[in-house]
Amino acid sequence: MTDLFEKHKPAAPLAERLRPKNLDDVIGQTHLLGAGKPLRLAFESGKPHSMILWGPPGTGKTTLARLMAMAFDAEFVALSAVLSGVKDIRDAIERAQMSLQQSGRHTILFVDEVHRFNKSQQDAFLPYVEQGLVTLIGATTENPSFEVNSALLSRAQVYVLVAMSEDELATLFERAVRDSLQDLKFTDAARSLLIGYADGDARRLLNLIEQLETAAKTEGVLEIDGDYLGNALSSNVRRFDKGGDEFHDQISALHKSVRGSNPDAALYWMCRMLDGGADPLYIGRRLIRAAVEDVGLADPRALQISLDACETYERLGSPEGELALAQATLYLASAPKSNAAYLAYNKTLSFIKSDQSRQVPGHLRNAPTKLMKDLGIGREYRYPHDSPEAYAAGESYLPDGIQDLKLYQPTARGLEGKISEKLAYLHGLDKQTQKKT
Repeated sequence: MTDLFEKHKPAAPLAERLRPKNLDDVIGQTHLLGAGKPLRLAFESGKPHSMILWGPPGTGKTTLARLMAMAFDAEFVALSAVLSGVKDIRDAIERAQMSLQQSGRHTILFVDEVHRFNKSQQDAFLPYVEQGLVTLIGATTENPSFEVNSALLSRAQVYVLVAMSEDELATLFERAVRDSLQDLKFTDAARSLLIGYADGDARRLLNLIEQLETAAKTEGVLEIDGDYLGNALSSNVRRFDKGGDEFHDQISALHKSVRGSNPDAALYWMCRMLDGGADPLYIGRRLIRAAVEDVGLADPRALQISLDACETYERLGSPEGELALAQATLYLASAPKSNAAYLAYNKTLSFIKSDQSRQVPGHLRNAPTKLMKDLGIGREYRYPHDSPEAYAAGESYLPDGIQDLKLYQPTARGLEGKISEKLAYLHGLDKQTQKKT
């Protein structure tokens, strides 16, 4: 009966069959696993410690946790924060206690996607980590500073894993073909396309290879070229997490490329986000923010162009609306830059929060009733349009006790340069009036 079940046991996925059996088989993460590097030293220390492995999918987090259990001859208990609850955590702790009592073996508790556990679930690990009953290895694709409790974070070392390079993926590709796909050939074009589709994710690369292998066997194909690969695989395979770090990193890159006046880079990141499935109107909102924060009054048309691009997308949809967003992106990146309005706004808010509540001066107050007029409210107000150049030189518009409040400091760039010249001229008229009085 056992033989029957063994005979029909499904074959392990390619990613599992090629999982490294020792540290030297691991491809990538040389900044952590090279000679003298932090994780290599952790393996060689002889004493495991709790850690958080932070990195994008397919960078070896689970593999490293399993290898650590092997290196220290420890019991390996794995939990998925997506599927597990407090009961599963209790069961895992009981297994750790039994392992220690019955065989004297320590337990490495691996929690995949640890950021998905809520605060109480994360807190449940703390006493057992502190007692040394388990060594916790958490894996996360999200920034642990935001997603992992500070108490748990303070007891674990954070190691940052990075997406695999094209050369590293090429090494993994050759290993997969050599070890498991001897009968299937790939052209150089197909190999390059496949590595590009993998997008730095080792597991994705191996899964794509496995999909191609299945399709090729079904159709009797012996060689995979670029055309066959394009037809066999889904076109939308690029990694993009609409709510995670990848999303925020790319929108940050877009904004900073606009701020840095690099239209090519700005357009690249905008299209990367669209290609990955980002909401075009979210990109539009970020362009509006950049128009106000980084272009400002150096070119006020930037804000209108950004608003028009969003309205165009709402009216036309894709792909015409996306072209309008692209045009706005290029305009913003090419426009003169000023953050003077942004700085003035923040500086004013900060001043008001730290200052006392001041009354509106009498000459600036409105006097809609006879009584208020009789009391002299608004009497000393000077109507600028009755003055030369429509400017009441020397007039004060701030509360009493506030003088020389320089909040807005226009730059010399774009239209703001003209604004700067105009304000300097008006300040000169103020000084002339002050000397006369």
